[in-house]
Amino acid sequence: MEQKSVDAKEIGAIAEKWRDKKGSLIMVLHEIQNHYGYVPRNVSLELSKVLGIPLARIYEVITFYNYFKLEPPGKFTIAVCLGTACYLKGSPEIVDEIKSLLNIGEGETTPDGLFHLDVVRCLGCCGLAPVMMINGQVYGKVKRNEVMGILSKYKSED
Repeated sequence: MEQKSVDAKEIGAIAEKWRDKKGSLIMVLHEIQNHYGYVPRNVSLELSKVLGIPLARIYEVITFYNYFKLEPPGKFTIAVCLGTACYLKGSPEIVDEIKSLLNIGEGETTPDGLFHLDVVRCLGCCGLAPVMMINGQVYGKVKRNEVMGILSKYKSED
């Protein structure tokens, strides 16, 4: 896997901004993930030096919170809701179809880096159940046989 280059000044500036605030490590990691799309290992190493925190502590936080990613996400992030309304209306079938079509599991990215699959507990669109979202675009009342068509729009966009 390709490592992102580390700008020590940039990491230092992010760390400095949060240094004296409660929960600073989480806030720094949020900012890093927003910048890179995930938390690269070499960035974590630099952050460990800058903050004077053991690398193990940084990884405790990264691996505890589901939000943080250790691998680069795909170009298109697919989020499928498995909240109660969506679950009852068939979202497990939607997840199965995506897994089958893309040959990936939950939390994985396709080898070409195009798609990443996340399963979430709620997207806040219960009236549109079952719901999936791709890079912020909501698809409601999705049926299993519609998934291929939805994904193909993104594949052709690339």
